[in-house]
This record gives sequence, C-alpha cells and structure tokens, in this order.
Amino acid sequence: MERRNFVGTVAGVAGLGGLPALNAPVAPGTEWVPNYARRQSYRSRKQGSFDVTGGNGDAWPIKAGAEKEIFNATGAGVISHIWFTISASTLHLKELVLRAYWDGNTKPSIEAPIGDFFGLNLGDYVIFESQYLACSPGQSLNCYFSMPYRKGARLTVTNEGTRDVGAFYSNIDYLEADSIPDDALYFHAQYRQAAPNTAQTLAGSKNLDGATNYVYCETRGRGHLMGVTLGVIQTAEGWFGEGDEMIYVDDPAKPVITGTGTEDYFLGSWNFGGRMHAQEFSHHQYGAPLIQSPEKTGGRYCLYRFHGDNPVTFNSYMKHTMEHGHANNRADNFYSCAFWYQEQPFTNFPVMPTVAQRVPKV
Repeated sequence: MERRNFVGTVAGVAGLGGLPALNAPVAPGTEWVPNYARRQSYRSRKQGSFDVTGGNGDAWPIKAGAEKEIFNATGAGVISHIWFTISASTLHLKELVLRAYWDGNTKPSIEAPIGDFFGLNLGDYVIFESQYLACSPGQSLNCYFSMPYRKGARLTVTNEGTRDVGAFYSNIDYLEADSIPDDALYFHAQYRQAAPNTAQTLAGSKNLDGATNYVYCETRGRGHLMGVTLGVIQTAEGWFGEGDEMIYVDDPAKPVITGTGTEDYFLGSWNFGGRMHAQEFSHHQYGAPLIQSPEKTGGRYCLYRFHGDNPVTFNSYMKHTMEHGHANNRADNFYSCAFWYQEQPFTNFPVMPTVAQRVPKV
C-alpha cells in the first residue's frame, strides 16, 4: 500500500486529521484542498446530558453503586469527541469507571477509571493539552480518539464509590454514516495497576525477556497500539525511571521493541530535569503534565505517550510492558491506561481493582 493511502487510513481510524475514509476519494492533483473544506458524507450528531424538559438541569446525578448509560447509538458511525465535567467527591476520578461496548457486545472494549482514561492517573486535575486527550480549566475532560462502530455503540459510567455524584455533565459528538470502511478498527482502552510493583533482584542486573515487567496491556488479534497514560508514586528515594519499555509483537517470548529508559519512552530526557530542576511539559504526542517532589519518596508523576506518528502494528499478538526501575529493581506504584485499535470489538480484560485499591497511596 502506498504511503499516502496508508496515512489516510490511519487518519480516518485514529482521529489524525478528520475522517477521509467516510468521504469520496480525493482526485489526484486536488490534495491542496483540505478535508474539512470538502463535501462530507456523514451526518453530525450529539448525545449529552441536556435537560430534556427545556430547563437548565443539564447534568445527571449518579447514585453510589449505580450505572448510568451516557450514550446509545444504532447503526454505523464514529464517536469523534467526548467531553465530561463532574461535580462529585474528591475521589471521583478513581471512583467512576467508563466502559464502552461496540456492536452489541456484552464485554467492554473500554474499561478504565475516568481519571486514568483522560491522563489524570493519580486522581488530581492537571491542566494539559495533547492531540487526543486534554484537561481544561474548570475541570473539563476531552477525548479526541476516533471510535468507529458498525452496528451500534453503548457507553456507561458506573459510580463505584460510596457517595453520590451530584452532577455528571456529558457531551459526546459522533458521526452517523451509511457504512464505515472495511479496514476501520475498534478502539480499546484498558486500565492496569501495580501498587506497588514487586522489586526484583536479578543476578547481574539483567532483564532480557521482560517476564516481570509492568504490563500496560495484552491482546490477541490484528491492530495497532496508540499509546498510554501512566501515573507513578515513588515508594523510595532516587530516580524511578531507569526502566525500558518492551513491546512484544506477534511473539510472546521476546520483545520486538526495546527502549532506553522510562523518561526516554515518554520523550523527555535526563530524569525530566532531575531532582532539583524537573519541569512539567505537555505536547501533542507526549508529556509529563504533573511532576511533584521528583526523585523523593512520595514523588508523583503523570505521563503520556502516543504513537500517532507510527502506531505499533501487530498481526496476531501484542503486549506492551515497561520495566519498573533498571531490571525491575524498584517497587513504585504504577497506574495506567493503554489505548489501541484492533479488528475484534472486545477483549478479555483483567478484573478491575476495587476503589480502595485504585486510590493512589504511598
């Protein structure tokens, strides 16, 4: 497949510059007219928490222990944008779990605490902008991952806390279409944690097979990895990030991709500036929007890395992992959400930890 067509396909599936796959083919020599200035073939729609009586009560309450359906569409389409803002307990970013079901499946393809899904893995709001996720002043959460479906889509939020949610505001923008391309894949997001990781003592401090690495996600089928969010709480002094990412592609026995350090994977360097000079940053494909008490016990980091420039492709198997310290020699707390696309509209997720287990602690 020539490069121009490949980029167009990824753009349509992964939200990189519109949805050209839903439009008529671009005639050669006319690419200089951008997609957003061309005639579109989809129908713009929105579902949200607006007051159906015409009043101003534009939010939903969610009782403790209750599940609220926030989106339900039939037929073919693509969710293009999700916006939430929430008035609830101080732990609501960890207490509320977002789930998405594609094409009538009973198993979710998205299952993550809302905070981790939106890059706020430690339960605190931090203002940042990336290409796919953002948090704005006023504690508003935004997601721009494209989420195609063929027969229908259903999204829910479950309040797994002990206190009621007073107001859950939601706007979900989506595109209705007569059909979507055969090569459009299903979006997945999976939560994992290790609180703490188990520190390893390895002879010679070598770790070539990654058997005890932290696992972001694991799946079977065909698709591509889009990236991760990660929250870290240090449980000991020193730099936590000597661990390398190791990504297994179509072979569970050994990684195909191995990196050079945690901060390198998140596209920073030199401990993000070190104990005295670490600086927060957020860019379109990578960032560290939260750095508190760096390299100290109790130090807190929120990080994200996306692979929109080069999604990591797999044909039959993918496992994304990272060392926790060099050769897994540290026992820090990790809380993460991984994002990917695959042909199957669901996968078998690990059991979601309880709220008490999810709330970050040293």
